[in-house]
Amino acid sequence: MEISNSVTLLAALAQTSRLLIFRQLVQAGPAGMTPSQLSKALQMPAATLSFHLKELLQSGLCQRTRQGRSLIYSANYHIMGELIDFLQQNCCSESPCHPLRSPS
Repeated sequence: MEISNSVTLLAALAQTSRLLIFRQLVQAGPAGMTPSQLSKALQMPAATLSFHLKELLQSGLCQRTRQGRSLIYSANYHIMGELIDFLQQNCCSESPCHPLRSPS
């Protein structure tokens, strides 16, 4: 992944509503969720949700499929994995990595 792509993805997540939506889609798994399910789960107005879903779609972090008359949104795990790999690239390059510590 190139740095410009990672900046685009991180920028899409750098907004509270979009981050909440994306996390909800990740938790939903590959089955995804309809906009009405997302709206109910996040207590977010449909118009607000629609705006943020559009941004997540444009970034590539989520995808949309049609099942009958319903639109299903799901996290794009491939892109998410690429972003995580990019962020971890050369981790602790010349020194041993320390395990993450849980907050006290």
